[in-house]
Amino acid sequence: MDLRSIKQRFDIIGDNPALDRALEIAVQVAGTDLSVLITGESGVGKEVIPQIIHINSPRKHNQYIAVNCGAIPEGTIDSELFGHEKGSFTGAFETRKGYFEVADGGTLFLDEVAELPLSTQVRLLRVIQSGEFIKVGSSKVQKTNVRVIAATNVNLTRAIEHGKFREDLYYRLNTVPITVPPLRERKGDIHLLFKKFALDFADKYMMPAIKLTPESVAVLESYRWPGNVRQLKSIAEQISVIEHNRQIGPELLKKYLPHDPLNSLPVRTEGHGQDYLTDRDIIFKVLYQLRQEVEELKTKLKTDSVQMQSAATRLSPNKDLSGAIEETSIVEYEEDLHEITDGDIDGSDTKDESAISGEALSIQRVSEELIKRALERNNGKRKLAAADLGISERTLYRKIKELNLDL
Repeated sequence: MDLRSIKQRFDIIGDNPALDRALEIAVQVAGTDLSVLITGESGVGKEVIPQIIHINSPRKHNQYIAVNCGAIPEGTIDSELFGHEKGSFTGAFETRKGYFEVADGGTLFLDEVAELPLSTQVRLLRVIQSGEFIKVGSSKVQKTNVRVIAATNVNLTRAIEHGKFREDLYYRLNTVPITVPPLRERKGDIHLLFKKFALDFADKYMMPAIKLTPESVAVLESYRWPGNVRQLKSIAEQISVIEHNRQIGPELLKKYLPHDPLNSLPVRTEGHGQDYLTDRDIIFKVLYQLRQEVEELKTKLKTDSVQMQSAATRLSPNKDLSGAIEETSIVEYEEDLHEITDGDIDGSDTKDESAISGEALSIQRVSEELIKRALERNNGKRKLAAADLGISERTLYRKIKELNLDL
């Protein structure tokens, strides 16, 4: 099956070379049983790749099951994947088959695989290597023949460094890596996708399709799209339903584009799948280190200035050079720092000195503020807030618990 047929069948819009390469690899490995690891930011459409692989594989007549690992509670994930015996835990009123047993002979897609607990990762590694698993509460080894395709929006090499993902499992899953590019790297496809979504919603709601002016197209293509294709589709639907005027100008369009504090920063192109919360934490960590450097520089210059003043007084007893060095050096350095820290994280132009103090720039305070604002923007809906932050729903719940947020 050629790329054109693939795109028509799975409703894929665009001709981006990186996207085409991802689709080509998916078709090439479909006829094998190799494990595939799909990486890419949240909302780029990673879930279509395993479907393409399955439908073009010898397993296409058997089960295809997609599992969102981030949406299953940690206490039940083993039962969901491997099944359980009756009475093995509270609430286990009957024996249950897990996904690896149900999908025998087919394909199992594990989305958000980085969210699996370490204990489950051990069991997953075993079933991938040997095809063997044991139900929860059982001692009987069972066999299964399942092809595993995994996906994540997390940088797994960094997760390995922090002890949150097993290195041996990573190499087992990453036999064939496929990267789906973010929307900001597919600028030529953005307007095509928007027009497609606009036509779809016009048909769905039985109304004329919205259209963008050339200026609006420029705005659309210059936006960073932290939520990628999913965000673009959501905005197209909002405008289609809310606006009476079907010709959308740039100022009207901007009202529907949430402010992205990273939009003005250089785009990070390496390590797809960076957690947006982590990116923001890094930014504030850097700013906090800069603040510490300023304080250390002040102390050092004060000491040096006293010594230099004594020397200068001996040379020119009639001139007071007190503080000359401190005024020139420290002021210049602090002005550079304030240019970076000017404005808070939501883009406000106002600057409160206390807001850039060491305490206010602590990682915990920044994380709390980001989570609260994401929840406010999404009317308290945690699933949407997690997508807004670029993290999984489970990670958001864990952050709320760690920070003891009263929400």
